[in-house]
Amino acid sequence: MAALTRDPVALAMDWLGTPYCHRASRLGVGADCLGLIRGIWRARYGAEAELPPPYSPTWAEAGAGEPLLDALRRHMWPADAPADGQVLLFRLAPNARAKHLGVQCDGGQGFIHACPRAGVVRAPLSRPWARRIIARFEFPPVPDNE
Repeated sequence: MAALTRDPVALAMDWLGTPYCHRASRLGVGADCLGLIRGIWRARYGAEAELPPPYSPTWAEAGAGEPLLDALRRHMWPADAPADGQVLLFRLAPNARAKHLGVQCDGGQGFIHACPRAGVVRAPLSRPWARRIIARFEFPPVPDNE
């Protein structure tokens, strides 16, 4: 059904059950958290915004800069107030880069994300998850001629 919509939550729900695969972005075949967002982007706009550089699967990766945050700022709109359909960026370890993504759903009570061993799942946006959100982004509007 989501093939007829550009709603980020509906598109993310199509990915539920997709196995986890680092750096992958193929609906039903394999995806990581960035691959999920890339797949939603392609469904909304028809092509990738940009191809990601190589990245490690480690959520606790340290290093200079915030490459994922920088990429989100290049292509999405910062959001102030929580709303379903937003892309959530998480920092999962202190002093590490922000490297995990999800799509808010269920009136702010849940999110859809990809994680090792579970694949793409819908999960509660519990207090431990919520306190790790460092930024929220909106997908830009789909052009009218699309």
